[in-house]
Amino acid sequence: MSRFVDRVVIHVAAGNGGNGCASVHREKFKPLGGPDGGNGGRGGDVVLVVDSNVHTLLDFHYRPNARATNGRQGQGNNRDGATGVDLELKVPDGTVITDADGNILADLTGHGTRLVAAQGGRGGLGNASLASKARKAPGFALLGEPGEERELVLELKSVADVGLLGFPSAGKSSLIAVLSAARPKIADYPFTTLVPNLGVITAGETVFTMADVPGLIPGASEGKGLGLDFLRHIERCALLVHVLDCATEEPGRDPVSDLEALEEELARYTPSLGGDLADRPRIVVLNKIDIMEARELADMVRPDLEERGLQVFPVSTATREGLRELTFALGKVVAEYRAAQPAPEATRLVLRPTAVDDSGFTVTPNPAEPGAFVVRGDRPERWVLQTDFNNDEAVGYLADRLARLGVEDKLAALGAEPGASVTIGGLTFDWEPTTPAGVAMSMTGRGTDRRLERNDRVPAKDRKAASRIRRGIDVEDTTG
Repeated sequence: MSRFVDRVVIHVAAGNGGNGCASVHREKFKPLGGPDGGNGGRGGDVVLVVDSNVHTLLDFHYRPNARATNGRQGQGNNRDGATGVDLELKVPDGTVITDADGNILADLTGHGTRLVAAQGGRGGLGNASLASKARKAPGFALLGEPGEERELVLELKSVADVGLLGFPSAGKSSLIAVLSAARPKIADYPFTTLVPNLGVITAGETVFTMADVPGLIPGASEGKGLGLDFLRHIERCALLVHVLDCATEEPGRDPVSDLEALEEELARYTPSLGGDLADRPRIVVLNKIDIMEARELADMVRPDLEERGLQVFPVSTATREGLRELTFALGKVVAEYRAAQPAPEATRLVLRPTAVDDSGFTVTPNPAEPGAFVVRGDRPERWVLQTDFNNDEAVGYLADRLARLGVEDKLAALGAEPGASVTIGGLTFDWEPTTPAGVAMSMTGRGTDRRLERNDRVPAKDRKAASRIRRGIDVEDTTG
């Protein structure tokens, strides 16, 4: 027997980017072939896609871990690595994606709607892409970036126009069974409905869907019963229908008190999608009027309910009395709701460029260690991940990038001393400034240093003259 699962926690991991290649072109009669290392391939994304043929999250219950493929490493002769294959995960229509903290990331509705749940890592640059006038033959390449890993919560909120609410054994399953082609489990004991049921109903030219959730009981908001766990399936409903049992034999129960108890439980439920269920229109169904005592009770309480502004429909699912009037009344409310909704607009792409004066990083003192600092920022942390620390030239390239970004100037401005511990993206190292403290120096190209332009060595002519003097040779005689 298939299981219905409407809430799962999954762990998604995108593919890692491939490493760049450090290679030098070698060919006969071409002694200066130059660098020809290709770039690494991008890692695959993990994408959630709405599929109208999927109706449950059961697959994720059994397989909660999903990982996309990695990008391939670059190769010589300027050959880039292959891109990782995106992993598409099919989810039902009406799935809400939240992060581990409960923040809503997306509300996936409509067949084909896509969400990139985890971004693949970018591939590292090969040494051919790193070549420049100052660095004509780099002996290193950048590493690929790791793919994004996230823990997500998937909740299925059924896309239904009408939601049925009521106590256990009120006749909700029987009602949806006679109005649609749905065949839910029906029995003469409470809580026969353990999972929500959906049915499609036609009322003239209006076609709408109806959702039946497990019965609510007093105290459901405190965890009693099953209904509160499935109320998420009526959050999208345009109309709520209270199905009241007029033939119940339980002491202390009647249609009016049942309605008040249901409304109280709804008031305690807060939809995660926003909005308030109290604003949704209501219709009251007085069920089981095929029983004489139930019909008399329905006639007695109907005026009281109508005084509250509610539409009331006495029905019998056994004899189908009153079902036609109820069906068209439901279709009318749904049609009016749809007509009141704004016309759908095309999805707009929102671009949020980084401010021009945004340096992209921050430097703060490390509270755990006096005299230490922590550098945070997307670019510095990404550069650290791309660096092969077993290659001295790659480490020097990282130092140049950080210096150009302004990290070194910021550390000096905050009073960092040479040898201070600096942490970037989980990596801690001792800071050694490229410019000695207190010495003004303008930056030059890689491989040059103006400090080397100073020449204090004695010229060869003077050294030769001094040698002759030590040997007792007359310098004037030798020069004359």
